[in-house]
Formats: sequence, C-alpha cells, structure tokens
Amino acid sequence: MALLLPLGALAQTSQFGLEYRPQAAGISNGADELPLAWTGGLNSPQFSSIDLNADGQQDLFVFERMTNRVQTYLSVPTASGGRGWQYAPEYESLFPGDLQNWALLRDYDCDNRPDLWTQIGGGDVRVFRNVANAAGRPTFQLVSNQLTYNLGSGPGGFNIRLGGYDIPAIQDVDGDGKLDILSFDFASGSYLQYFRNTSAGCGGLQFRQESDYWGGIMSCFSTCTGYATGGVACRPNGTNHTGGFGLLLQDFDQDGDQDLLLGRDGCPELVGLRNTGTAQLAATNSSSQLATLPNGLGVVSLVNYPVPFSLDANQDGKPDLVVASGLLDNTDRVSLRNNVQLFENTGTATAPNYVRRTTGFLTDQMLDVSEGAAAAFADLDADGLVDMLVANHGEQYGAPFTETNYRATLAFYRNVGTRSRPVFNLADADYLGLSARNFRGLRPTLTDLNRDGAVDLAFGATHQGASFVFYFLNTAAANQPATFNTTQLTYLRNLGNTAGDTPCFADVDGDGNLDLLLGTNSINTVGSLLYYRRNPAQPLEESFSLVNDDFGRIRMANGERPFTLAPTVTDADGDGTPDLLTIDHTGVLRMYANYRAQNGTFVERTDLVLNSRTGQYEATHLGANTRARNHVVAADLSNDGAPEVVVGLETGGLLLYGTRNRVTSTRSNQAAALALQLYPNPATTKVVVETAAPTRVAIRDLRGRVVMQATAPARRHQLKVQALAAGVYLLEATDAEGRRGVQRFSVVGY
Repeated sequence: MALLLPLGALAQTSQFGLEYRPQAAGISNGADELPLAWTGGLNSPQFSSIDLNADGQQDLFVFERMTNRVQTYLSVPTASGGRGWQYAPEYESLFPGDLQNWALLRDYDCDNRPDLWTQIGGGDVRVFRNVANAAGRPTFQLVSNQLTYNLGSGPGGFNIRLGGYDIPAIQDVDGDGKLDILSFDFASGSYLQYFRNTSAGCGGLQFRQESDYWGGIMSCFSTCTGYATGGVACRPNGTNHTGGFGLLLQDFDQDGDQDLLLGRDGCPELVGLRNTGTAQLAATNSSSQLATLPNGLGVVSLVNYPVPFSLDANQDGKPDLVVASGLLDNTDRVSLRNNVQLFENTGTATAPNYVRRTTGFLTDQMLDVSEGAAAAFADLDADGLVDMLVANHGEQYGAPFTETNYRATLAFYRNVGTRSRPVFNLADADYLGLSARNFRGLRPTLTDLNRDGAVDLAFGATHQGASFVFYFLNTAAANQPATFNTTQLTYLRNLGNTAGDTPCFADVDGDGNLDLLLGTNSINTVGSLLYYRRNPAQPLEESFSLVNDDFGRIRMANGERPFTLAPTVTDADGDGTPDLLTIDHTGVLRMYANYRAQNGTFVERTDLVLNSRTGQYEATHLGANTRARNHVVAADLSNDGAPEVVVGLETGGLLLYGTRNRVTSTRSNQAAALALQLYPNPATTKVVVETAAPTRVAIRDLRGRVVMQATAPARRHQLKVQALAAGVYLLEATDAEGRRGVQRFSVVGY
C-alpha cells in the first residue's frame, strides 16, 4: 500500500505553461504603439502608492473595484530621462486574493511601509500589516479582521461598519500623526462618521467615535450637489441619500485643518466642502460648499461617481490628483472608456496648483473598449498577416443612463506589423456598422463555417431582447479580403439561447467537421459548457444538435458551476492533440489537456502562468465577480507554430500570454482512459482506489491544485482524507504508460 504525503501546489517551471508576453504584439490607435496595451483595462480603479520591489521608488497598486482585481505597476526609467509606469503582474500575488469593494494602502504603524486596509462582508474593516521579507519586499499579515470602536468614554467593542458602496477617507483627520477613519454612516448614508484613532502611539488600531455628524455635513438627494452644512437638516422634499460616496481629505486653504472632496454614485460632479472649524473640531457653514474647486481644479466632472485619489501620478515628487469612477457595476449603462482623469500638481506639496491633463491617467495607454472585451483573430484583408477584432459588451451612444443608447460594437484592428510581430492598428472602430444593429454582449469568433475556404464571422449576442449565436458568411473567395453579408441576420437554431453565450467552433469528435462548444449561463442545463455535434448533411443554421449539456463537468472549487464561461480550443502544449482552455467569472484560466481523450469530469490545470518574480507557475488572478464577462481565444500571432493566448476582461481590455516549454513529440496514449474504482464516495476518513495495473495517484482540488499524492505505484491505494477540508475533489490515477483515469469524490465531515 502506498504512503500518501501532502504536497505544495507549486509547479516546476520545466513543464509547459504560459507567460505574460506583451512584447509579442503591439496595439496602436495612431502612429505610436500603446505602452500599456495588454493590461486588461480599467473600469473602477482605486490607486495607492507602495514600493513593490525594494528599489526605493514608489510603485503603484491598483484595486479594480468592479471585478475585485489587483493590478501592480513598477516605476521605471523612460528613454526621455523621466519615469513611467510598467505593468508588473508578478507582484499581484503578494496581496490577499479575496479583496472586495475597496482596498487602500495607508501606513498606520509609521514604518514608511503602507499597510492594507480593505472591507470584508457585512461592512467590517480589516487591516493587513505590511511586513518586509528578507529581500525587503512587502508581505501582508492580517492584524484585524474586524475593527471596533468605543463611544466616547462609554462602552466599547462596537464594530466599525462602512457601506459597501462607499470608499472611506483613511487619513489623519485631526493632525496627531495617526490614521483616522471618515465615512458616511452605514445605516442611512446621510451623516459623516468620524472614528478617531485613540491609540497611545503609532501602530495601534484603537478607535473612538468622535463624531456621528462630522462638520455638520448631511447628504441630501435633492440634487447631485445637495449637501446640508452647518448642522442644518435637508429640506423636507430632499430625501436623504443612501448610495455610495468616495472621500478624500485635503487642506484646500492651507489653514491647518482638513477640507473635504467627495463624489457620489449616480452623479457626475466632484464636490468640495471647506472646513470652517479646526483640525480637532470640524465645522461648516452655508458658504462651505464651493461653486468651483480650489487650487486650479475648477469644475471636475466624470460621467458617474467620481472618486478622488492623491498620489504622485507623474512621478515628479509632488502629489497629484487622480479622479476615477467608483462604480460597483454598470447598471446605469454608461461608457467606461477613458474614465480616469489626471490633475497634475504644478505647485508644491503644501500649496498645490492642479492642471488637468486631457490624456488622463493610464487608460490612454491601454486598449480599453469600455467593458466585456472579447477578441478574435484572422487575416481579414488577405495581406498574409493576422488581424484582430475586438468586441465589447456595450457602450453608451447618446445621453448617459439611457437604456436604448447602450449597445455593443466590434472594432477592426489591421495588422501593420510583420508576420513574426504583429502590430494591430485601429482601422475601424465600428466594423460592419454593428452598433446600429443594437446588439449587446458581443462574443465573436472567426472560423470557416461553410467550409468554402473563407473565414466567416459568428458571435454570441443579445438582439432585441433575444440571445442567439448569430453569423455572417464571408461571400469573398478564399484568400481575398473578407466581405461579410450583413444584410441578413442569421442565427443557429436549436441552441440554448442565453445572454452571454460564448461560441467556440472546433472538431470535438475528430470526424473532420466543426462542432460547437458553447459556454452558457442557461439555468436549463446541468453545466456551463455545452457540446453540439455538427451534421454536415443539414443546412448550416440547423446542423448542430446537443450531445452533452455538461461537457467536462467543469466546476469551481466549491463544486458549483461557473458563470459566463468562455471556451477556446488549441494545441497549447504542442503534443499534437487539442487542448481546451476556459475562463469564467472567477478570472481563473483553466486548461484541460487532450480533452478528446477525457471522459466524464475533465482533469483541469490552473497553475498555468509563470510568475517571473518567484519562478513558479500560478493560477491567474484576474478578479472574481459573478457579473464578470471574461473571454479567451488562442491564435498563432507570431507565426512560430505556437499559439498565443489572449484573455479579454470585463474591464474592457486584453491580456497577452505566450507559451513556454512546449513538447516537440506527440504522446500517443498519455491521456487514454484508465479504468479505476473508488469507494466509499462520499468519504469521511479514507477512500480506496483500485486499478488493474500499478498506478500513481494524486488528489486535486477543483482548482487543479495537488493536495495529496502517492509516493510509489500500486494497484490498490488506501488514502487517508480526514485532514482534507470538506468538499469535492478529483482522484487522478496514472500508470507507467501514461494512461490516466479520473473520478470525482466528496469528503464530508465526521
């Protein structure tokens, strides 16, 4: 009987994997390539400064609120002699993977290392201390999962609860050198609560509610600039506002106390309120609300929910002002392109003078199509170079907050580079005029549907309230510029037809015909991936019939099916067999090697992307949100016989990955089915695995991580599983010839 030992989940980098490779292809909107083209876009970012690589330079931490994704950027020298921002995803795994709503870096223990403040479910505030590792780089240790406060000199132990839509000011309110908390009250969102840090010195997290009505400020719903000041209540017809607020304290007039900048959801204006009191006792009066913001700001407006951040954005040593959207979602249907504004400080740190830069901050250097980016690749102009289409979920074409003006577009990027390094230049922002067709949620793919040698365009989309997989046939001859017949809108019959359906056409059964794998959110199917077989004897629109409504039995770590799953098929690892890649709302890229040879529950691998900092493979951390509409496609962009993998994100941008350590010889039977028996199932303390030939066995969680493995081949393994957390696992057995068998089982408490 084989001995079973726990294993770490780190992969050896000699095996096949992916790596972030933005240099493999360029994207341009004009003459110059976008320096941050392949970073995934920004919808609702929060900005903080931190030295990530211990080089003495302040780098950039970005928390994307809409998808709970972390982005990290290094401060690097530029050719012009200044400094710029370089996307560095290898530092993202330094941060906790379950951040939500807001995440700000603020130094509470005065060690010049900003600590992590964030929210947890229910409105509680948790704090992670930034502790340097041996290399001087940050690590984050949880010090409080639930901050509490006292009521004056009275009882204590009350939870500090902040509204999930708010972004608080975690700053020194009273000038005593310690971080305090200012936010609107949790219950009504009407009154500013001030939690004063009463710790004896730096490093403490003891708080007292110093005021439940800081500055005498009350929010009113009469207008977007409706605030009652000086302790005056809102007018009777001005209902108190209960939405989100983003706060930043600044001393506008250099009088030694903190004034307030704030934005609110559903409103475009950034509002300024002047403190007429003191640092210790804030006050306002009828003239505190400013018609125009001071220090050169003037009128600051963003389409919806502007939130201010203070940081040295242009890296000249002085704090600038960055204003970004604070939206949790885009139910208001506004455009999220170029939604980060930069006001550079041309004055000093203590006496700023802000000048708006029309290019904004970061987003002007990215590909960003607003939300729900999805790419497809093919040579559309017959010049021998692969071109790119990029679709979005939707964008506002007209007055904001207007449902009928919110529709999807498809952009055409012509390859003006070379066969080995493409450069995709924006040639048509509304390819085929699809914006006029009122689609929503475009999920495109380019493939030869009718087998005439010319590439056709198919896409999942919602049109006039109904969702289908539509297609336009290419009426041009093979090797000629594509001409899509858009006069007739045709769709595939007999499909599930659910919003967000994502098609992938591939020969699933090896019969030479293009079948259909459809990622779906349909509640009428068991799984999230459907397999439709193609019958070439039938007309194209009626030629696909459902074979399996839970193809691969793809599940998340908790055993539930994922949302908005997107599939693509390619020979990623170079073994001569097709692999299945998927991404879903969790932001985790999954690979199912040689999926044709797998049955039942497919064996997945998630530790796919090399972290250049650690030298280990990791799962992608691209944010997790049930509303996230991510996408994946594979194409040989560099003409080297190996596919690149392009991931589209809910935040409107793309990420580019290249393959590494591909095998050069085919494996004839490595993933051939291997019969096995496993019992009992469910298990409490142990499971028994039996196979006809000696096998090595491994237990994986549903993210593909190995949690246990056997040390020697055997025909019978008795595995002690009582130490495993209750949940669903995969038992994988492999014999000496590479044949593999997999069975799902459950561990329950005892």
